[in-house]
Amino acid sequence: MAAVTKDIKKPLPLPFAYTFASGAIAGCTELLLLYPLDVVKTRQQLDTAKTSTGMVQTFKNIVSQEGPARLYRGIIPPLMMEAPKRAVKFAGNGAWSNFFTNNGQRKNTIALATITGFFAGATESFVVTPFELVKIRMQDKNSAFKGPIDVVKHSFRTAGPLGLYQGMEATWWRHWWWNGGYFGSIFAIKGVMPKANDKKQEIINNLTAGTIGGFIGTALNTPFDVVKSRIQLHGTGEWTYPALFKVARAEGLGALYKGFAPKVLRLAPGGGVLLLVVELLSNVFRQQLGPPYI
Repeated sequence: MAAVTKDIKKPLPLPFAYTFASGAIAGCTELLLLYPLDVVKTRQQLDTAKTSTGMVQTFKNIVSQEGPARLYRGIIPPLMMEAPKRAVKFAGNGAWSNFFTNNGQRKNTIALATITGFFAGATESFVVTPFELVKIRMQDKNSAFKGPIDVVKHSFRTAGPLGLYQGMEATWWRHWWWNGGYFGSIFAIKGVMPKANDKKQEIINNLTAGTIGGFIGTALNTPFDVVKSRIQLHGTGEWTYPALFKVARAEGLGALYKGFAPKVLRLAPGGGVLLLVVELLSNVFRQQLGPPYI
């Protein structure tokens, strides 16, 4: 007698509120752990000298010349940004994935996962640009701003209502390339790793895939991040790709990777932490909601 086979239904995507909460908590966790590396990264990116100071020396200079607290200067804007930013990242990736796979009817592939990441990054950039501008101007070594509100007032006074969106195009490219590399890599890496039959293997898979994805995303987007930081600091209104050539011509190709070491030390393990926390919280929420979410 032939065995009766049943259709295996995939669990429904989590409601937006739960995806938002997962991304927000994951993002704040990663930021609080690794923010000083972001300050060091920004300092290196804003240095226009052909021979720039290394990561360790930059860190030492900040502590010795400005005090340890300077390593957390400007953290309020990204902390405020982290909840919507990470929520949009993962919720946007889920929404675009549903769009490109026709709600799971079309098989996902590395190419589709990468394209999904591109569009999730583009969506995310609209949320983060104002916060990034405030953060960069607070992190600058020569910053005389009293706080985030002072930066916002100055921006409105000098550039009008859209002043906080200076560098939007560069931010768009920065997030386009990072998210495409991140989510595309995660899909590819998980496809070749051992199947997660228990919690331990699931944690290993998520940390490994997220960390490698974070490294690849960072390698792809660092030149765009360098240009974005400079455009937002000075409000030059330059276009991204001409600015890339300008930096390379004036300071050498290596200048496009200024700040890469602290950036990758933050975003490679940070990418692993993000994915791990999001997946853990998503599983908790699914258990709480019950069928048809599990």
